[in-house]
Amino acid sequence: MSIETINNQQLLRLLQLASPLLPVGGYSYSEGLESLISQGIIRDRITLQTWIQRELQVGAIRVETAVMDRAYLAGIESNSQRLQYWNQWLSAARETEELRQQSWQMGGSLTKLAIELTPGIQDLITAIDRPCNYAIAFGIIAQYWQIDSPQERLCQRQTTIAAYLHSWVTNSLGAGIKLIPLGQTAGQQILWVLQGEIDALAQTIPTLADEDLYACSWGLSLASMQHETLYSRLFRS
Repeated sequence: MSIETINNQQLLRLLQLASPLLPVGGYSYSEGLESLISQGIIRDRITLQTWIQRELQVGAIRVETAVMDRAYLAGIESNSQRLQYWNQWLSAARETEELRQQSWQMGGSLTKLAIELTPGIQDLITAIDRPCNYAIAFGIIAQYWQIDSPQERLCQRQTTIAAYLHSWVTNSLGAGIKLIPLGQTAGQQILWVLQGEIDALAQTIPTLADEDLYACSWGLSLASMQHETLYSRLFRS
């Protein structure tokens, strides 16, 4: 992936937006991994890597990231109707209450932070129906923080998509490392292997039509629903 048209300030802003230190609470969710690990379905480095890889290929994160990209484009056009549409669409596409509440909580925290850092974005955020999904918030903030030209736009979209996916993967790895448990080196080895998947998906997602937004996510849905009934939990439902 080329980032030659991304200047240092734009890159630093995107890195901040995708940082695990961002105070949005993402670290407190396992997105079903805690259920799967407690059942022994995910139990080591290989099974964790396989789960994350399959989610990238056919899971809900693929659809969520495509919606984030649509929010990015709608933000460029200041198209509040499209932002509202995709925010409502994504809320309806969540298959469990737990995943929906996670997205809303993280989206609310991210929009609040963005207004604190760049007050000029408030009008664009206000145009979105509440509650705001995390993917929608990420897309419009990434667009607002990166000043682009039409020639640079595809490259910046791909870079933003890669950053969003990388953030999701590192969050999943953080949960797996704590719960299995695994060493930090094993987590980095998985992340290294998955770079190719992230790069390929970053190039594919801008080409997806609306009718291509589907996923095979029943395993995630079942794991998410089972999580709230676990006897002991480290992560939020």
